[in-house]
Amino acid sequence: MKNSVLHPAASRFYADHGWLQSAQTFSFHGNYDPQRIQFGALRVLNDDTVNGGKGFGRHPHDNMEIISIPLEGTLEHQDSIGNVAVIRRGEIQVMSAGTGVYHTEFNKDPDEPVTFLQIWLYPKKLNVAPRYDQMDYTAGDRHNRFQQILSPDPSDDGVWINQDAWFHLAEFDAGFETQYQLKKGGNGVYVFVIDGQVEVNGQSLSTRDGYGFWPESTVSVKAVEKSSLLVIEVPEKW
Repeated sequence: MKNSVLHPAASRFYADHGWLQSAQTFSFHGNYDPQRIQFGALRVLNDDTVNGGKGFGRHPHDNMEIISIPLEGTLEHQDSIGNVAVIRRGEIQVMSAGTGVYHTEFNKDPDEPVTFLQIWLYPKKLNVAPRYDQMDYTAGDRHNRFQQILSPDPSDDGVWINQDAWFHLAEFDAGFETQYQLKKGGNGVYVFVIDGQVEVNGQSLSTRDGYGFWPESTVSVKAVEKSSLLVIEVPEKW
């Protein structure tokens, strides 16, 4: 694997289905590039906007860890293992598809769009029992710090998944500098800028840019302007 990959926002695939606008960092459905299949265990990073009252009908998944992070609006989830839930900005949802699950996702608001990040990771272990979870988190806890929202440990902060991966959200003031410490040796880091402009190990990134690389142990981050970002740490092999 190359040491680093840079995915400017404008280079993402784009799909317009009328009710759904989807910017896709990696190859997805009809959009395909053999050089953009995945980053380690990270397979899908879609930036989706769904019109009011619309959504994804009943469809299946298996052997994939599926994470949804709303950025604006509300998203309703229903699945074949009995879960009915609504997630909003400030919450994270995970579904370990395992041996197989059907679900639907709809915009709960009939008038306003919902924008959310849809992220898929390959699992560490195949054919586990399907599982669903969601959790809210305090926005203030990521002001000028990395707020852990996902890990492989059920007793740790955030939700947990069937993979040696960690997700952190951060909101930095302009000029703020810090470092991210890797949780596991050999993992890679994919930084997705939700808003703003940052420098990550000297690489300049702007809104909706993505940058994946394989650091030794720490990642240096500087906010050029007020910024929010998602840091995804994943294994290269699993």
